[in-house]
Amino acid sequence: MAPSLSITAATAEPALLDLPWHLPLEDWPKETIAALPKGLSRHTVRFAHLGEHVIAIKETLLDLAKREYEMLRKLEKLDVPCVEPFAIISNRKDANGNDLPAVLITRHLKFSLPYRAMWSQGLREQTAKRLVDALSLLLVRLHLAGFFWGDVSLSNTLFRRDAGRFAAYLVDAETGQLYEGRLSNGQRENDLEIARVNIAGELMDLIASGKGIDIDPALVSQRIVDKYRELWKELTAAEVIDASERWRIAKRVQRLNELGFDIEELSMTQDQDGQTVKIQPKVVDAGHHARRLLLLTGLDVEENQARKLLNDIDQYRLNNARPGADEEVMAHEWQSNIYEPVINAIPQEMTGKLEPAEIFHEVLEHRLKKSEQAGQDIPLEDTVRSYVAEVLANRRDEASYLATGSNTAAISLPEPIPTGLIVADDEEEGDWRDKV
Repeated sequence: MAPSLSITAATAEPALLDLPWHLPLEDWPKETIAALPKGLSRHTVRFAHLGEHVIAIKETLLDLAKREYEMLRKLEKLDVPCVEPFAIISNRKDANGNDLPAVLITRHLKFSLPYRAMWSQGLREQTAKRLVDALSLLLVRLHLAGFFWGDVSLSNTLFRRDAGRFAAYLVDAETGQLYEGRLSNGQRENDLEIARVNIAGELMDLIASGKGIDIDPALVSQRIVDKYRELWKELTAAEVIDASERWRIAKRVQRLNELGFDIEELSMTQDQDGQTVKIQPKVVDAGHHARRLLLLTGLDVEENQARKLLNDIDQYRLNNARPGADEEVMAHEWQSNIYEPVINAIPQEMTGKLEPAEIFHEVLEHRLKKSEQAGQDIPLEDTVRSYVAEVLANRRDEASYLATGSNTAAISLPEPIPTGLIVADDEEEGDWRDKV
């Protein structure tokens, strides 16, 4: 390590000193590199192991690294989905004393994928549309926070599975600018046009590579504009209602909740003759279902995953209703009797393939499918066994897992135990996406 090496980090991590900072990223040894799928970048980017974590390292100019690091920290404080800034390293020199670029380090987002990593099996238009829908929601959240992105694209976004949909996370904030309050219409439209053009170009590249299956770049790229405007209108537009129809106020709040937003501030003004009321959401906050699930169970999951899990909790409450049992009690009972036994029944060698909440969602979907085929309800234990053998074991590029010879016939649901006694590892080794 060069004596002049300068490290700026949010948390102390001595293991950073062990990485070969005297080498350009392109020359880092294989044993240091983590084999994870990367998106396109104008900079050299590498993933590396750091203790029990994986970090993303990007070579760039020092001023740009500092600016992006601070921008990501601000976005984190605003609770905007983005990668976590970890450190800046500057004053790097090679063995001959020559200067090397500064680096920006972020934590790798577990269970995430750049959209290009989905090319290996061909990207269908329906999947492309779901990616664009997730990106449109992210863009709305960024604009509500006053952030102008300036380089909206699929390549600058990471995606995580979210109960049959996707959740989008901002990766590259290099061109972004944070303003006080919401953006102007001109700024928002500028970002939208950038998004439309970039997405169309990315999908055209995909088609040229032979991996785009029945994709219309113009149609899919226009979708982000349409979805964005539809969502923005629902979240921010004023609505005039008859004074006798005040129930429509609650209906507006309900619609926003169903979209995954809470209203923190609602403006209501009545006209002079009292005949009509104008309502307009002033402050909205994403994560309605995720926050409710977190309060009930302590599970921190994506928004649509939370929606699915809450629905299952509601069904459990109906099936096991008894006097004196409130929502919190029943939610913890569901967690001990249903959720955790399912997750704990997954063979250890397969636990890194999907997030636990996504596995549970897929088990529920698999149970519905099998029950419809059988014409009767299938026990949960049989469903998990079938899911592991027929779905989880057949994920792409999973030969190394199958070689362990896990006997799915022997899978059984663990006995429910009180949630307060459960000990779980925060970091599961292995991720099927590593093999993409």
